[in-house]
Amino acid sequence: MPTMGALHKAHGELIRIAREHAGKDGEVAVSVFVNPLQFEPGSDYGRYPRPEKEDEDFCRKAAVDFLFRPSAEEMYADNRSVFVDETSLSGLLEGKSRSGHFRGVCTVVAKLFNILQPNAAVFGEKDFQQLAIIRRMVRDLNHKIDIVAVPTMREEDGLACSSRNAYLNSEERKQAPVLRRALLAAKNSGKKSTKEIVELVRKVISESPLARIDYVELVDANTLEPVAAVRTDALVALAVYFGKTRLIDNIRLG
Repeated sequence: MPTMGALHKAHGELIRIAREHAGKDGEVAVSVFVNPLQFEPGSDYGRYPRPEKEDEDFCRKAAVDFLFRPSAEEMYADNRSVFVDETSLSGLLEGKSRSGHFRGVCTVVAKLFNILQPNAAVFGEKDFQQLAIIRRMVRDLNHKIDIVAVPTMREEDGLACSSRNAYLNSEERKQAPVLRRALLAAKNSGKKSTKEIVELVRKVISESPLARIDYVELVDANTLEPVAAVRTDALVALAVYFGKTRLIDNIRLG
């Protein structure tokens, strides 16, 4: 289970699912590595939370068999010159706003797969585009690894669990659940056209004065390409800022 640490209850669910797949004779490994390659210039790499003792205690309590916590120097040579690039899915959605992000994700995940040699890897659906790209990488590079998707874990008020939620101040945190409300409004609206769906989601989010929308898109869940209307495997994906904190979420409509 690859992570960047600052572990929370959603990670606990991923560990639980990993344990189910490992079975009584299998082992669960968790990696904790804040990957510099997936942070674009000016992002929050320097301030990303790194609670090492708490993460270690979390893994111990969850009965993780192996905690892999390398340094950046151990993972990357100073003169590194080989990277893993996905060129179809990574230019959409998050890729438009975060240049080079998925190159960093693919490179570090490929390295973790090589180092740890897992039979399966567990990823959450909150980062839906990341999940799709990792699946594509595994397929195209012939990794013999099962990719296990886990539904998004949420707080009681509907906000998707994320390590970045800790950045929110009290008022931002109070308003952030509007993302889930907007997605549910789209799902329950009966609207079919992309224009109507996107306008509805934007309208609901605009009711929170601290929210600043990066994008709201209706896409095909398999290709991540925009679609004109709700259909099988349609997905609403969004990214919204609250102050300097950028949150993402998604929901399937068809």
